[in-house]
Amino acid sequence: MFTHHVQIRVTYADTDQMGYVYYGNYARYYEIGRVEALRSLGFSYKEMEASGIMMPVYENNSRYLQPALYDDLLTVKVLVKTPPSVRMVFEYEICNEAGTLLHTGVTTLVFFNRQTNKPCRAPGVLLERLKPFFA
Repeated sequence: MFTHHVQIRVTYADTDQMGYVYYGNYARYYEIGRVEALRSLGFSYKEMEASGIMMPVYENNSRYLQPALYDDLLTVKVLVKTPPSVRMVFEYEICNEAGTLLHTGVTTLVFFNRQTNKPCRAPGVLLERLKPFFA
């Protein structure tokens, strides 16, 4: 299993009138988490897309346990529990500075060949970078 942690400070623009993180922002936190998780492996979304492989979100699920608040320092834990194939599943746990679990989520992304407009297998370089975590 591969895991990575990234910290995000809640900005005023992230919150609603009650001072809670607006629910739609969690998907953005997921994206930041997964991009940085892959970057920590030396893998770049930007380079993957330049090579003609896209990675659109196929499914997104969220569970709101407690609100995150303005100026909270959140830790987004990203987990990849199974090696990718045509799909890649990311799980998320978001905690505040006190370590309280505020939010959980799962996104499924699909590798998509831009030239053929069809799903394709995960890039070999990504599989190689993840291999040690699933040995």
